Amino acid sequence: MNIEKYLSVTPEIAEAVAAGKPVVALESTILSHGMPYPQNVEFAHKVEEIVRAEGAIPATTAIIGGKLKVGLTAEELEIMCKADGVGKVSRRDVAVYLATNQTGATTVATTMMIAAMAGIRFFATGGIGGVHRGAEKTMDISADLQELANTPVCVICAGAKSLLDLGLTLEYLETQGVPVLGLRTDELPAFYCRTSGFKLDYNCPDEETVAKIMKTKWDLGLKGGSVVGNPIPEEYALDHDEMEAVISKAIDEANEQHIHGKALTPFLLAHIKDMTNGVSFASNLQLAYNNARAASKIAVAYSRL
Repeated sequence: MNIEKYLSVTPEIAEAVAAGKPVVALESTILSHGMPYPQNVEFAHKVEEIVRAEGAIPATTAIIGGKLKVGLTAEELEIMCKADGVGKVSRRDVAVYLATNQTGATTVATTMMIAAMAGIRFFATGGIGGVHRGAEKTMDISADLQELANTPVCVICAGAKSLLDLGLTLEYLETQGVPVLGLRTDELPAFYCRTSGFKLDYNCPDEETVAKIMKTKWDLGLKGGSVVGNPIPEEYALDHDEMEAVISKAIDEANEQHIHGKALTPFLLAHIKDMTNGVSFASNLQLAYNNARAASKIAVAYSRL
């Protein structure tokens, strides 16, 4: 392996990892493909501030200039947020983007992969990808799930994106041996909604419990990561039934326009935002902030162990 040639970690993050200090990885797809400019710049700075306020160091990832970036300069962050010619990069695309010098925003799968290469164990995101509705016909299953099965990074999220088939996503994760932990919840959160109707096996009462479970898993040499479902704060949560109606309508539109693969999730999120008059976008921001807070607390607790 020749990772050093491609991996570019800022000195602050490299020193923190070497010293066993808490570091939290952050993705860049949410910036380049999930939000308009310049709100995404504000969002990126705020997330990093939240991580630092909890005592951890933020590590936003991206692919720029033939390098896997861990930690971005102000200029690099601006490139990701302006999103001019910035692709959406999953695991299958990484070598192509590095070899051809393209700029790419990292999805959940790629952020996990880069975080693991840099020795970072915890990652905060909005919601993981999963098994799409109708996947029994289309085989549309996010690469995030395979990454969770194989890569030792704990992903703190507001569950899976509610536009997915959440039941099948949980079944897939169980088959792959990926623990799905609830943080102060008995149910898998459904992104904009606090509940999904799908019960989880483990409700962790606090961040310290999550840290202990992760330490035990990795001490045993069990491969892969885990999902920590952290519900959106109550005041920003949307009604489950109302959101189901909106999502169904957005999926119908995607089917009519033959949109699938990489383009599907951004299309659906944009349509859901329009149909909810921007309320879903405001909720999306708040759940991401909430996950950054929780991930930082877990990383801090883990570093004490």
